[in-house]
Amino acid sequence: MHLTQKDRDVSGDAMTTLLLTHPVCLQHDTGEHHPERPARLRTILRHLDREEFHFLHRDQAPRATHSQLELAHPTNYIEAIERAVPTEEGHLNSIDGDTIVSPKTWDAALRSAGGACFGVDEVMAQKARNVFCATRPPGHHAETSKAMGFCFFNNAAIGAIHAVAKYPEVKKAAVIDFDVHHGNGTQEIFYNSPNLFYGSSHQSPGYPETGKESETGVANNICNLELPPGSKPDQFRKGYEEKILPALREFNPDFLIISAGFDAHARDPLAHLRLAVDDFIWVTEELLKVANECCEGRVVSVLEGGYEVDALAASVAAHVKTLMHA
Repeated sequence: MHLTQKDRDVSGDAMTTLLLTHPVCLQHDTGEHHPERPARLRTILRHLDREEFHFLHRDQAPRATHSQLELAHPTNYIEAIERAVPTEEGHLNSIDGDTIVSPKTWDAALRSAGGACFGVDEVMAQKARNVFCATRPPGHHAETSKAMGFCFFNNAAIGAIHAVAKYPEVKKAAVIDFDVHHGNGTQEIFYNSPNLFYGSSHQSPGYPETGKESETGVANNICNLELPPGSKPDQFRKGYEEKILPALREFNPDFLIISAGFDAHARDPLAHLRLAVDDFIWVTEELLKVANECCEGRVVSVLEGGYEVDALAASVAAHVKTLMHA
């Protein structure tokens, strides 16, 4: 639904956090027992319907245009993904062992990428202070011409490049990724672009076995923080304080995209870091501080991983509440 003037008057502040989602994102069917399942998003949205989120503005994520997808992916790749989507209801195809397409996947993937771009537009138009995109499928493993790791289009990368391409005042954009898995796709797309910065904290070793600290990009525009399995909050926070946050400040972006994955939570089944909800609050606060210093608080956060649904929903709720209090 679109925000009404009444909504704005009740909240008393037109510049607040905007939540973008779409019902079709619940219809992206990955099959029985797949970790990236509709229950993830359903549980998140249920948490965000609580009274404490009454003043959270809401809208539907639009479909990305082909030209927006082409900011990060070539036409032949986009067309190949569309062709892979089955037309018969209830039928699933597999791009690889992890990455499944169903009849609604194409629309859901367009909404996920389109939400990131629309979020940038709303922030740049000063219609929202910041944005959280509660959409699926996620995106940070999608490389220029390769779908993998549950991902088809790289939502965060598309949003960042959209900001630079569309708005003259945005000369440089950054993506910070605290998902427990390295965003190999975002790194690959940004690697040779000095006006784009990618910073990632992730378990190493771990899927997809990329993200070494020696990988620094064409202009020191890549910053990887490798965390051994079993790492605790103090190691995570120290890595941000000593490595990622200083590198982000030095890059001095004009827009910040957050790849917000919550699978570094101690209860997540797909990895072995030991974070808690308070750590996601902390890292969100720290990123907002940098955004306020560098880019007038311009932030769009997009959902990535997180596979223990209750821990995921609690972490997202804390992340969104922190955005709302920015």
